[in-house]
Amino acid sequence: MENRKEGEIEDMPMPLSPPTMGSMQIAGSNGFGHNIEFMSQAYLRNRYSEIDIEDYTVYADKDHPLPIFLKFEDVEYKVRSSQAASINPVRVVVSKFASQLNLEQDKYKEILKGVTGSTGPGEILALMGPSGSGKTTLLKIIGGRLTDNVKGNITYNDIPYNPALKRRIGFVPQDDILLPQLTVEETLVFSAFLRLPSDMSLQQKYAKVEMIMKELGLERCRHTRIGGGLVKGISGGERKRTSIGYEILVDPSLLLLDEPTSGLDSTSANKLIHILQGVAKAGRTVITTIHQPSSRMFHMFDKLLLISEGYPIYSGKARECMEYFSSLRFIPEIAMNPAEFLLDLATGQVNDITLPEDLVASQGTADSDRAVIKYLQLKYKTHLEPKEKEENHRSTKAPQQLQLAIQVKKDWTITWWEQFMIIMKRTFRERRRDYFDKLRLLQSLGVAVLLGLLWWKSSAATEAQLRDQVGLLFYICIFWTSSSIFGAVYVFPFEKVYLVKERKADMYRLSVYYVCSTLCDMVAHVLYPTSFMLIVYFMAGFKRTVICFFLTLFTILLIAIISQGAGELFGAAVLSIKRAGMMASLVLMLFLLTGGYYVQHIPKFMRWMKYLSFMYYGFRLLVKVQYSGDQLYECQSKGGCRTLQNSPSFDTVNLDGGLQEVWILLAMALGYRLCAYFCLRKRISGCHI
Repeated sequence: MENRKEGEIEDMPMPLSPPTMGSMQIAGSNGFGHNIEFMSQAYLRNRYSEIDIEDYTVYADKDHPLPIFLKFEDVEYKVRSSQAASINPVRVVVSKFASQLNLEQDKYKEILKGVTGSTGPGEILALMGPSGSGKTTLLKIIGGRLTDNVKGNITYNDIPYNPALKRRIGFVPQDDILLPQLTVEETLVFSAFLRLPSDMSLQQKYAKVEMIMKELGLERCRHTRIGGGLVKGISGGERKRTSIGYEILVDPSLLLLDEPTSGLDSTSANKLIHILQGVAKAGRTVITTIHQPSSRMFHMFDKLLLISEGYPIYSGKARECMEYFSSLRFIPEIAMNPAEFLLDLATGQVNDITLPEDLVASQGTADSDRAVIKYLQLKYKTHLEPKEKEENHRSTKAPQQLQLAIQVKKDWTITWWEQFMIIMKRTFRERRRDYFDKLRLLQSLGVAVLLGLLWWKSSAATEAQLRDQVGLLFYICIFWTSSSIFGAVYVFPFEKVYLVKERKADMYRLSVYYVCSTLCDMVAHVLYPTSFMLIVYFMAGFKRTVICFFLTLFTILLIAIISQGAGELFGAAVLSIKRAGMMASLVLMLFLLTGGYYVQHIPKFMRWMKYLSFMYYGFRLLVKVQYSGDQLYECQSKGGCRTLQNSPSFDTVNLDGGLQEVWILLAMALGYRLCAYFCLRKRISGCHI
């Protein structure tokens, strides 16, 4: 592995020197393949150089990113085939036991089959290969995104992966994961405020955002929403550049990018690779997967790892790969892009390519492609892999200073309260269009007017009228319970990918995110019920006293807030849009049936269910607020006046029994949220993107 000293890096021109013309000549000319045996031996002798790690120890201070020397050896990864997967818990247990006895090896699909390589500060390592070859999988394993079913040895400054590396690794996924309702500028500014060091002033953070936007050509779209899905926004290329700016903004020690040039035109892609070169030259390690770069881009890479069917067929300096394959007598017959030539080899498609004599006989057969791939894999195993492993073991061991530094977890750049203020502003800006949605407001006011007209000036003078009014109270409970539950149950499933991405980068504390999400959503859960009750309360003829109105409003708001917490719990428990909706529907039905209106005398063996229902306590509280036990009704009947406590509607409710339900509902509001937080914490920790 080759690394340059600090002074050499600064003096190095932006584009790397292109290889000699001989490495790109049209096959058939003697220049490309002349003296093959000599080239092969010289190539294998000279392609390696020792790592001068000592020169990078000067960077190990607070003013520079910590240099990371990455080595990976014999990395293997496998996944269970879909046919073998099962949701049956018995089969899962049996399967795990069988796999320990190596009885189910055939039910696993190998994605990576022993990949070895290394890279260090100042270098760009390109992972190339056809689709499905395992490039993205290897990138996720290096970034700590995949840990299960991984074999092999991966070290960062000779230390295995540990949680302290989270904030030192930047990861740009192939699918851009950005909040759609924020603008480009807001996205980068919030990231800067959360992740840049606290000793930087706000002006310095803004200046860095401005610099990144200028370098990535995002100034024209800075005030445009990101968009995505059904939300109109910036173009795909602009979204990709924003994703990259989001990560390079904080100068990570190790930057991983998955297909960063997809969706970009040639000029923008070249400019992006130039930016990555600048990132690497500042002492950072850059690894990127790339499908088929242009010739210009290809020669900007320092190192290349070419993968075919999960196994390497080349590893080394990018500018020497053509020499290596020419030494194996794989020579293009026409002038072609080196990346195109390499992908043809990796897929076994060797049209317009001269082959070694060992493979000529196999051409034209059904397995000719496989024969080429197997041949290249064998040559790698015999020629390059031993040298790569020898280099990994022979290279200078990282100084103890770097080994210790890589294990020290970085402190949070800002305090819990500062994170809270930033995430609160971001969450509100992201969701404010939902909070102040015209259709939602129209629904709330429309239902309130409709109910007011149906129960216009209702009273409790007779048993029938009392039953009607009690029915309205219960319907109000139903309406705001269902509205609040389904308004909250999809929040975490929808934002799962964003949350996982930002938590993997250790951007903020999960408690900050949860508190901000809950408090921001409460805006809607307070605003709409309040406007609803201002209309329906007076139209329906409820008790017209100030204290009764505010106690009724308080009860409805409490029910809405508890329903929000229940919805968050169901969403956090499954983190699936479909399953969360099904769970919310089932629980809502159970709460309605045990709420105390449809069935008052529940059998003893089912009675425990009503004590879990917040609708049961909320409905009882509404009734106690609105009516008193000594209030008279049925005064026009033959039997004379009776007290409301003797009404069949209140058989199970002591109207003068105090308001102990308030404390139970407050405990439920807190309990649901605590359960939702711990469920979210457990589920997010096991999610990958």
